[in-house]
Amino acid sequence: MDDGRKQFPKGMIPLGKTKFHFRCGPGLKCYMACCRKLDLILYPYDIIRLKKRLSISSEEFMRTHTRLGASSHPFFPAVMLLMSENSEQTCPFLGVNGCTVYEDRPTACRTYPLERAVDRNPAGTRPAEYYFMTKHSYCLGHREREEWTVKSWLRDQKLQAYNGANDFWAEVDTLFARNPWQGEGAGGPRQQLAFMVCYNIDGFRRFAAEQKLFDQFRLESSRRRVLEYDDEALQKFGFEWLKHILAGSGNLQRR
Repeated sequence: MDDGRKQFPKGMIPLGKTKFHFRCGPGLKCYMACCRKLDLILYPYDIIRLKKRLSISSEEFMRTHTRLGASSHPFFPAVMLLMSENSEQTCPFLGVNGCTVYEDRPTACRTYPLERAVDRNPAGTRPAEYYFMTKHSYCLGHREREEWTVKSWLRDQKLQAYNGANDFWAEVDTLFARNPWQGEGAGGPRQQLAFMVCYNIDGFRRFAAEQKLFDQFRLESSRRRVLEYDDEALQKFGFEWLKHILAGSGNLQRR
């Protein structure tokens, strides 16, 4: 950025307040075509929502529905949704009439046809976010007349909670991109611990209880009670704890 304006990849233009047309539903010939052969990244918050929806543990969800893939940097893997073992490699949550986990569908499905980018090092105190239009040749939804702005789309798709949680995750992943593992390499004990915090919330809750982790920091009693049962609150605590032990940063204060 050499002229005061944010630089974006070639061909990528932020929508800003520009309106766009889109609709998805059973009436379109392409309906459910996008639910096949996906390289779909799952964020930590996605897994919390999905494992609750399925009424299974985070361990079982990870074992049954995910695989590891390459992330944007080489120092921590991405978690990908595992497609079904059928000829079309469909999403495991695709039913005859559509998505069976629709209210808790992953961030990528919820955001489409938009793509979100966040400036992790903005000039101000809040991260800057940008939205771009994504188009696939098979998708006929762009030809529909229903009109949206980015703001109205985010509200309609209930993305506020997802984006907020994913911003916390982005801070931690930025730390991972700096290779904070002290030379232990991929799959070392510190990285395994970080992986548990990010993707196995049930395992992290057991770990926190066994290690009396909450006793080690100055936490209000009301917050401690919430951490015992609220996965989202525990995940935020876990992210702060990782920043504390890996980089000496974050908001946690030891007793």
